[in-house]
Amino acid sequence: MKIIIGLIILAILFAIGLTLGTQNDQLVHVNYLLAQGDYRLSSLLAIIFVSGFIIGWLVFGLVLLRLRMNNSGLRKKVERQQRELEELRALPIKD
Repeated sequence: MKIIIGLIILAILFAIGLTLGTQNDQLVHVNYLLAQGDYRLSSLLAIIFVSGFIIGWLVFGLVLLRLRMNNSGLRKKVERQQRELEELRALPIKD
């Protein structure tokens, strides 16, 4: 539910940005590594925002995947230790 609300808020903010961006027809000259060009400021900002959002989600996904794999390994280790503990508790006590 939180994800859906977050995505709705993000979509609303993006729509507001696009609405305001359509009113801005200013051209910006951009020199980047391989070439250069003149772009509308609103289009450039939208492209940079979307690419940053995608890169952020990719990084987040990789970190989350690593944490889930680590958590899975730790759960298996705990289960194995619990089984060993139950086996030790089942052994008779020697005097």
